[in-house]
Amino acid sequence: MALADSARGMPNGGGVSAAAGSAAGGWSSFPEIVELNVGGQVYVTRRCTVVSVRDSLLWRMFSQQQPGELPRDSKGRFFLDRDGFLFRYILDYLRDLQLVLPEHFPERSRLQREAEYFQLPDLARRLAQARGAAASSRPAAPRREGSACAEEPPEPEAAEGGAAAPAPSPPASRSPSGAPLLTPSQSLDGAGGRRSGYITIGYRGSYTIGREAQADAKFRRVARITVCGKTALAKEVFGETLNESRDPDRPPERYTARYYLKFNFLEQAFDRLSEAGFRMAACSSTGTCAFAPEQGGPADDKIWTSYTEYVFCRD
Repeated sequence: MALADSARGMPNGGGVSAAAGSAAGGWSSFPEIVELNVGGQVYVTRRCTVVSVRDSLLWRMFSQQQPGELPRDSKGRFFLDRDGFLFRYILDYLRDLQLVLPEHFPERSRLQREAEYFQLPDLARRLAQARGAAASSRPAAPRREGSACAEEPPEPEAAEGGAAAPAPSPPASRSPSGAPLLTPSQSLDGAGGRRSGYITIGYRGSYTIGREAQADAKFRRVARITVCGKTALAKEVFGETLNESRDPDRPPERYTARYYLKFNFLEQAFDRLSEAGFRMAACSSTGTCAFAPEQGGPADDKIWTSYTEYVFCRD
């Protein structure tokens, strides 16, 4: 007997049989194509994909419950309050039960947590094994001079008068020009063990001025704050408030211009940069003006739109 179109190419014919789905009361209740809102990220997939792993959380939601029992967003999509960026890997695993991650993927521990939440034990086990293999393959740090395993320095000889002479300081390594040479960690890191570099913050703002400018003006309506710079620096400064959905899987030492922040307050971004040791080095702005009727507004109003960039650096 041939499989239905919705089950072709899926593991185990879509995870559940038609008889099992009908017995659960959910086979005909859900549409064949389901829309998911996971932490603000929208995914569209087949129902047989989300129920492909039996006894998982998604399997129980979409085979053991009715559509009216599941939470939805304002547009009627099924809502899951989880990490929308990492859910793409959960969905990839559900499609063919294979774990394929980018070469430079720093979120293995968080993805393992998501796999445990969605009750996918095989995926969680594979991620744990991959993390263990990566940890064991790291080269051991070289032993430094002056460590506990090195020989003890000789005791300083007593100077004239019985007082111990101060021990000579070790000579500093210097470049041919006479400047001190930096260790590899010092060359990457600035003061306080932090990397030096630049981060550019950009935003588009708009405000409307009408006849009663003071009463009706809408100042600096910021739609999105963008972040440009090295991936590692951006993640260090903004952490969980950084949205990477437009440029996922970017290696730490590569640059990006597609990140943006999950909040819309410039001062909040400035505070984070200041706390991380950055200072503003430059800024620039451009602006345009359009009459409101072209935008569907009152005839006498003007809409000013500006784009501004702030360059921050850390030495």
